[in-house]
Parts: sequence; structure tokens; C-alpha cells
Amino acid sequence: MSGRLNASFLGPAAENHPLLEQLVVEFLRDHSYWRRNFHPGDPPAISHRDQHDPEYIEFVSRMKDELMALSAELKKAVPFFSPRYVGHMSSDIMLPAFVAKILTTLYNPNNVSEDAAPTTLAKELEVGEQLARMFGMATDPDRTPCAWGHLTSGGTVANYEALWNFRALRFYPVALAQGARTLGLATPLIPRFGRRLDELSPWELLNLSIDETVEVRAACVQSWLAGRSRAEALEIARTINRERIETLGVAEFFARHRDLRPPVVLVPTSGHYSWEKAMKVLGLGTANLRKVGVDDDMRMDPARFEATLETAWSEERPILGAVGVLGTTEFGTVDPIHEMLATRERARKRGLDFSIHIDAAWGGYLTTIFRGADGSFREREEIAQDFERFPSPTVHAAFRALGEVDSITVDPHKLGYVPYAAGAFIARNQEVVNFITQRAAYVFDLGESDVESTTRDRLHNLGQYILEGSKPGSSAAAVHITHRMMPLDAAGFGTIIEETIHACEQLRQIVLLRRDELADLAVVRIPFQSDSNLICLAINPAGNRDLAVMNAFGRELFAEMKVDPDKPVQVKEFIGSYTSLVHGNMAPERAARLLGELGIDPATFVAAPEDPSREADHVFLLRHTLMNPWLAGRDGGRNYLRLYWDYLSDLIRRRLA
Repeated sequence: MSGRLNASFLGPAAENHPLLEQLVVEFLRDHSYWRRNFHPGDPPAISHRDQHDPEYIEFVSRMKDELMALSAELKKAVPFFSPRYVGHMSSDIMLPAFVAKILTTLYNPNNVSEDAAPTTLAKELEVGEQLARMFGMATDPDRTPCAWGHLTSGGTVANYEALWNFRALRFYPVALAQGARTLGLATPLIPRFGRRLDELSPWELLNLSIDETVEVRAACVQSWLAGRSRAEALEIARTINRERIETLGVAEFFARHRDLRPPVVLVPTSGHYSWEKAMKVLGLGTANLRKVGVDDDMRMDPARFEATLETAWSEERPILGAVGVLGTTEFGTVDPIHEMLATRERARKRGLDFSIHIDAAWGGYLTTIFRGADGSFREREEIAQDFERFPSPTVHAAFRALGEVDSITVDPHKLGYVPYAAGAFIARNQEVVNFITQRAAYVFDLGESDVESTTRDRLHNLGQYILEGSKPGSSAAAVHITHRMMPLDAAGFGTIIEETIHACEQLRQIVLLRRDELADLAVVRIPFQSDSNLICLAINPAGNRDLAVMNAFGRELFAEMKVDPDKPVQVKEFIGSYTSLVHGNMAPERAARLLGELGIDPATFVAAPEDPSREADHVFLLRHTLMNPWLAGRDGGRNYLRLYWDYLSDLIRRRLA
């Protein structure tokens, strides 16, 4: 374990407590001095006499009591910091991120605009550029397209923002063409179709790409506004805005355009539940969320993806967006992003288009392993030298393709090891912000000069381009300093991620080598390959043929690894999590093979059991998220993975005794 990594965390046993205390006290003092020296001639608002007032003293006493009580209650918290925690996507947080969060919170910047956060807003936009470059997107303002990004409260909001952007871009050409007809304005030529914008059918207008929509808007602005007064320009803008789906609402928009049908969104069956919520929030309806089947390794199946697209197009349903997942929440698997892009290229030759968003909330920071210090993308052979199986050809190709997608969600508060809340949204083309801007007079004082400002300049009024309003600058500071300390490449942040991949590969080897020790008691299987640092186990009592019995046994095992709020957390040797393979989310032939390996009768796996108490509509799995850098005990440390297998084996024996 490198000295740099050892210095990056407080440590499982708070080994770096003196360092943390020194840093917090030092910067608390520094902040207090800053306050005292801001107009030091001003008299103190709280005098020494005030601090001896009985009411003051009583309030301080009560505050200490309440904080002590809170501190005591928090001892029931889940010990994410410990190598004995192998459950959800949570772990220890990096020391520089934690100190930066505390330090910046004292200044309480609001990253809604540069006026409220002159320091941390710049850091947030820089973090967006860092993440974009990590994914292979261009961030040079002189290049087109130029990427941008910002922080969110988490991956769910970033996913909402992706669809919000896609909706604004997908339907804008319809409004622009209608506005041009109303005003009698000439429209530019669309090279892919060989006709002018207002000559395209509504279906063709809905199949312009994001870049084409950005370009046609820019061309219209340039030609329509040249030589016009501000009042005339505003009237043109108002006419177009009156035709937009954001103005009319979804129901009225489609009532006016009866030849159009509502759009659909494609997401794999392994996708996060936030996509259902996103469809509800945006008024698109969950009925228009099309689920794409997965292959044997729980990755989106390219053939099923293409078939789902073809079905939607045959119904003349525009594709608002297609979602790929880079590290599924349940299984850690990576969808074939490169195959999605290849499918889109073939579709564009037929005059069809769809936007691609990647939900990399979990796996985004895995990209650091693939990125060289000079920004180059590392070849698979070079990376594979350090691992047993990682990365597979499919995984390597998927990560290589990230720079070509339209937008990406990534969570620094997951594999970025920074405190909550810190998600991020990254877009390949920064000009998309011009389609979603919102203005609030009390925040944004827009004058004539703003008309000529660049998109990059306008982003310093961040609040008008994002879903959230007030947002903590402390999160931006935490992520920014973490990236400064650990650059987003294989020699930097990748050294932490590398430890977690090694842990996953080592646990896999332990299971494969030692599961026969339990053969007379239980069948243990790894149901699919691990694409990242997450591994699942299916466990069935030997001789059992009934899936409901197997699932009940799995829940008994998990009950021993679940935090009980009524008991001290220290009584748990290990803390884990679980997930399920739900009926209908696996191809029948794949489900049959897995059940056969486990010795389960496939007939007991049913979509809707007659007896609801019999859990037979899913396959219960123990789920292990291995993101703690100290799990594998490299460099002579304790190997918690072997310890965990011993614990699990003993638990199985005790439950089946």
C-alpha cells in the first residue's frame, strides 16, 4: 500500500486522527482570524459580558447535551469505513475531501452564481472539465463541440437533467420551424436531409442530432437577428418559445401536433430505478420507458437494443434517449457502449437519430484506470498486466467509447470517495445550455453585454442552466481538492481503484477454490462475470430444488450481516447487502442455466407466485461491493476477504446444522 494512499484516508481505526485533528483545528483558527480581520475596527457583536449571561450559558449547556446525544446515537451508524463492510456502494471518505468540506462549509458559499460563490463556483466548473476530460471529451473552448459539467446532489438528479436536456433538444426543431413559418423567416439547409429546416416533416425534425440542432439554432440566430433591434429580436424569441414543449406542456404540445406521438426512452432492465422517477417527474410517463433485455453477463444485449429501437421506429415513436449503464447498481456490470454508438451510426444513415446518455454513477471513476497521465487511452494489454481478468474486451471497448456519447452521470460520492452530496452531470456539447436557460431577476442581472457573452462566460450564472437552485460550494471544494491530490489517471486516482479491482478478483478466486469445502452443505455460484469491483453470490442448500426455499435461506444468511438498530453494530463480524435477479429481467434460457447450476427446478421460478409469502419471483443474491482499499491485505496487511469467506462458510454451516 503506497504512502500516498495511506495518507488519503482517516483509516479503518482512525490511524490518521492526529493529522485530521491538526488540519481541522488549523483551518478553524484560520477562518476565525479571517472573520476578525474583516474590518477589525468594528466592535464585537458578542461581548464577554454577553457570554456570561445566564441564558447564554444555559443555551450552551443544552447545545452540548444535544450534540452529545447525537454523537451517541450516531454510534449505531453503519461502519462504512471498515474492511468488514462489504455491502452497499459506500466506503470511507478521503481525508482531503473531508477537511475541504468542513473548511468550506464555514464560508457557506452558494454555487448558484459567481456573486454568491466567487471561489467555489469556478472550482465546480473546473471539476466538470476534469471529469469530461477523464471520459475523453474535449474541453478546449476553441473546439466544437466543447464539453462542460457541474455537480448535482447525486446521480438521480443528474439522470433527470439528462432527459431534461434531451427533451429540450429533441423538440426544439419543431418549435423553430413553426416559429419560422409564423414569422415568414428563411431557414438554413440541413445537409443530412438536403432540404431547409421548414421543409422537413415533423418526423424528420424529431430526428435531428444534438449537434445538428445546436448548429441550426446558431445559424438562425445569426441570420435572423442581424441588423434587428433588441425589441425585434425579443419578439422572434418569444414567437419560438410559444411553440416549445416547455411552454405548452406535454399535453398541449401533442394536441397541437397530432401527427406526432410521444417519445420513448430506452434503458436496460438492469438500469437504476431513478429512470422510472425521471419519466414521472418530466411528465413523460413510465409507459414510455422501454426496457431492453440483457445478456448472460447482465449487460445490455446489443441485438435486443436494436430490436427495441426498430419497434419504436415502426410505431413512429421518436427516441428521446437511450441509456447505457457503466457499472449497474445491482451487479456492477458494464453495458456495451461502443455497440450503442455503432447502432446509432447505422440509424443516422437512414435518417434516424437518438441521444445517448451513460449512467456511470457507480463506474465513472473506473475510467481513471484506462487513462494515462498524458490523457491518452491505455490499451487493454497494458492494463491487463496488472490484473487476472480485468478488463474484458467488451469492458475496454465500452470505456474507450465514452468520449462520443452525449452526456454522462457520475457520482464522486461513490467511487470518488468524497462526502455526500456530490453527483455530477457531464455533457459533450456545452451549447445545450442555451436550450434550457432560466432567468431569475433577483439572481441574474442581465444587461446588453450578456447578449454577446460566450457560453462559457454565461455558465458563471450556473443556476439558470441546471435543475437545482441553491447548492453547497463545499461539495465542489471537496471534489476539486481530491482531484488535485489524486489526478484522474492510472497513476493517480487509478491506484485506489486498482486496489478494489484486485479485491474483487481475489474474492472470486477464493470462492472458486474453496466452495467445494461446502459441497455437502450448499451449492455456491458466482452467477455472472464481474466487470468492476462488485461481486454477487448465489447460495442454495445442497439437495434443495425449490427456489423459494433457497431464497429464504439466503435471507437468513443476510439477516446475520444486516445492521440491527437495536443492537450494537460491533456484534456484527461482517456487514453485507443483497440484491435479486427478478423474473422477466433475465432471458428464460439464461435463468434456466443458472437455476440448473444451483440445482433448482426452473418450474419453481415464477413471475407471480400463487402464495405471495413464497418468494419465487426472483433469485436472491448476496451482493458485495468491494471499494475499501484495505480489503485484500496487500503489503502484509490482514486479508479480510479470506476472513470473510471463513465467516460465510461458518455461517452456512451453523444455519444448516
